Amino acid sequence: MTVNCTSVNFAFTHQFLPTVYVTVFILGLLGNGFGLKSVYDNWQKIGNVNIFVLNLCLADILYIFTLPFLVTYYALDSRWIFGSVFCKIVRFCFCINLYGSIGFLTCISVYRYLGIVHPLRFKGRITERHSAIITLLVWFLVFLQCLPDLFFEKNNADQVKSCFDTTSDHLIEKYLKYSIGRTVVGFGIPLVIMLCCYGHVAFTLLTKKETDVILKLRCLRLVVILTLLFSICFIPYHVFRNYNLVTRISKYKGICQKWYSNIYIANQIGNGLACLNSAINPLVYLFNNDELLMKCFMRCGRVYQTPSVSMSPTGQFLRNTTA
Repeated sequence: MTVNCTSVNFAFTHQFLPTVYVTVFILGLLGNGFGLKSVYDNWQKIGNVNIFVLNLCLADILYIFTLPFLVTYYALDSRWIFGSVFCKIVRFCFCINLYGSIGFLTCISVYRYLGIVHPLRFKGRITERHSAIITLLVWFLVFLQCLPDLFFEKNNADQVKSCFDTTSDHLIEKYLKYSIGRTVVGFGIPLVIMLCCYGHVAFTLLTKKETDVILKLRCLRLVVILTLLFSICFIPYHVFRNYNLVTRISKYKGICQKWYSNIYIANQIGNGLACLNSAINPLVYLFNNDELLMKCFMRCGRVYQTPSVSMSPTGQFLRNTTA
């Protein structure tokens, strides 16, 4: 059953997104600042993965510095006062951060997979130079993936002060095709790669009894944080973003459903959740480094509750054999 198309109620967006952006700005700035310091202090201890962690941190900081402008935009009831060019730059930075994060998290997952499932075959063969080349390739692919977004209009003729995260109504069908392609290449393929990597890693850890318990715990930590990132930040964003584009096309053609407004709300929640990845990513820096994790335990006083655990000079947890 169709109903008459009505204008979108932006009240929820104007209340929800500024709150999320302010929270992410504060937590993300602190967390990624800590992340940069930890990478610098432990450059030699966390292996070739450190290059990916560093670039993950830089991608977050790039986006975090655009958040004050978005807070201003939504606080002014979706009125953009910084010019159309800068609007596209801000939306482009979000795209770069989102898919750059997914790309580098995928690289970290593959490196973990190679180190656990094929340790002898690849030990010493993957150098920092290889990691640097892979990093440049990730940035290049992400740039190509996000570049078309710069060529889509970010406002309607009757809303010249808007700054859409997608595009104007008359270009929405073309944008949907681009968005689906971006979802498949930038999200779907990395998701499949990570599922395959950690599926094989889990099988290896479960079937090899001689595998060190501490190694299992380290992998479990990373699996948990990546599952958290994808479940909370990335999946809802891509599902509801494309679904909302479909409803916009339908409304543009004069066909509306009552539940379209619910899809719009879900899409805005997805936008907020996607932004949260910049605040959650610092957990990767923490959980990727045993020494940092141990220091956190010490500051929390938890180290005194686990006297059977000590730490090696290389930053790995060891069991204390003398009780």
